[in-house]
Amino acid sequence: MQAKLCCTLALLALGFAGAVGAQEAYPTRPIRLVVGFGAGGPTDIPARFIADKLSEALGQRVIVENKPAAAGMIATRDVLAQPRDGYNLLFCTHFESINTAVYKNTGFKLADIAPISLVAKYYYGLALANAVPAADFASFVQYAKAHPGEISYATVGAGSAQEILARQLEKLTGITMNRIPFRGGPQVVQELIAGRVHFYVSPTLGIAPQYQEKLLKILAVSAPERLKNLSEIPTLREKGVDFVRFGWLGICAGAGTPQPILDLVRRHVVAIVGTPEYRAMIEKAGSIPVSSTPEELQQVITQTLDDVAASIREFGLQQEQ
Repeated sequence: MQAKLCCTLALLALGFAGAVGAQEAYPTRPIRLVVGFGAGGPTDIPARFIADKLSEALGQRVIVENKPAAAGMIATRDVLAQPRDGYNLLFCTHFESINTAVYKNTGFKLADIAPISLVAKYYYGLALANAVPAADFASFVQYAKAHPGEISYATVGAGSAQEILARQLEKLTGITMNRIPFRGGPQVVQELIAGRVHFYVSPTLGIAPQYQEKLLKILAVSAPERLKNLSEIPTLREKGVDFVRFGWLGICAGAGTPQPILDLVRRHVVAIVGTPEYRAMIEKAGSIPVSSTPEELQQVITQTLDDVAASIREFGLQQEQ
């Protein structure tokens, strides 16, 4: 009996050692970082920077895969359908929360997602095509009122902050615009520059370079105060519209991913976000580089859902999916 017990304990010890060794060996093959929006956009740019630096830190390639469809849901579903082993990471955004409010059947719950860390917070800019003869927010409202239904606005994903803000502006200012849905922000910006779409609420990262090249105008930002690197752009509050809204970017995984792996990824992500190179890239576009604990990111995810739920009901944006 004594010998059998000793043998059992020895086998358990070996199993435990093997499990620890397997965890310590992570990663042993390339890792996917899935992005729910198109290449070259305000989500993709920081994702690729982080993937490159994470590759160096982990000693394995971290490959960005863009799956730009259904407001990021295809990417989320893809990651959650894979083994929860740390080899499939999600570049999560506020759309995860928004989608669960907009769609009656997303195919996932927020509880299915394991938050790792924030990597950025950003505010929105109201971009206007140069083709519209309005130099500032007030003259834009005046022009839109004089040309009802002639201004088109772009959205990326039903129930997004872009659509909610555009609809609230219509309500608050008495203007009427036509909604044109797009799959991704980079396509919208090109159409905006060409004058084929007129108005777009975009993360500042996605429009600041074009604004600086005078390819489009930014009428206002959704920040509580003026942004450091776009200090000449007024806030919506300055223009009498009490609307403050931020978006965010983070790194997530599927719930159930081993905690040591989540902790390892988080340590490296926090270090990357703290580098001067990353901070300079993010701040240049008026965004805020920020890392977090998983608990802090979870609070942001929950707060995002609370912020959009009422507006989605108000404008009747809930859909089947």
